[in-house]
Amino acid sequence: MFNPQLTVFVRVADLGSFNKAAENLYISPTAVMKQVNALEKHLDLTLFVRGRRGVTLTPEGQVIYRYARQMFEQSAKAVQEARAAADFAATTFCVGTSILNPCKPFMDLWDRLSGQFPGYRLHIVPFEDDHQGILNEIGALGVKFDFLIGACDSRQWLDRCRFLPLGRYHHCIAVPRDHPLAARGKLTIRDLYGQTLMMVRRGDSPSVDRVRDEIERHPAIRIEDTSQFYDLEVFNRCAQTRQPLMTLDCWAEVHPSLVTLPVDWDFTIPYGLLYQLDPIPDVARFVELAQALTRP
Repeated sequence: MFNPQLTVFVRVADLGSFNKAAENLYISPTAVMKQVNALEKHLDLTLFVRGRRGVTLTPEGQVIYRYARQMFEQSAKAVQEARAAADFAATTFCVGTSILNPCKPFMDLWDRLSGQFPGYRLHIVPFEDDHQGILNEIGALGVKFDFLIGACDSRQWLDRCRFLPLGRYHHCIAVPRDHPLAARGKLTIRDLYGQTLMMVRRGDSPSVDRVRDEIERHPAIRIEDTSQFYDLEVFNRCAQTRQPLMTLDCWAEVHPSLVTLPVDWDFTIPYGLLYQLDPIPDVARFVELAQALTRP
């Protein structure tokens, strides 16, 4: 990791002799002297006092020697830590988690499959639910994360990752706790008449588009488009404006001011395991085993 001249300089200083350093390094004394001379010329410093009985460090040489030793120690520590990090990465699955994309379904899989990966550990990596940054997080599969769990039939997501369905979430409606609809145990679509329903705009999710097709058959329901991907600000807006929000049953606890209500319809969206487009062998093996568990 260092200029070889610095290594030769330290060896000469330790042994007090060009000849001994040459023997130790398995090079000629002439090569040792050339390396030291080149270093002195580069630094514009005299590092050694040459004498008949060997060499000793000059005051400036002692300073360079002290810092060189520190650099060697730090280098050895860096290499040791790097190797430990490589060993950790080779036997660790990194799993992303957020408020809207919690890793709990992965943990259920891990409980059943961990015996197939002896020595492996999990590292949970939190990330923010930012509607502007979520595509970057999906793109980080294979770098920042090995796996994510999410509700997904987004075309933009699926351009960036592979997806193994594990189940389905139901489309529901969220309203503030003091909203007139909050006391209902279950809504019908007619309960939304006269309301402005917040929901994802058309075009990215076939599942959401099917719900939207049904809503648009009822002109008494107005639609307000939200951002393409939800974050907490969408739930905050629901609480502030008191407008119903299209949501999922898995997000019932996301915002404490909102109540999530089932609707008398059968609209769902798949959720499952997201992983990189070109998975490494152990990730691919985990997906294969998980797929076997989910087969009917």
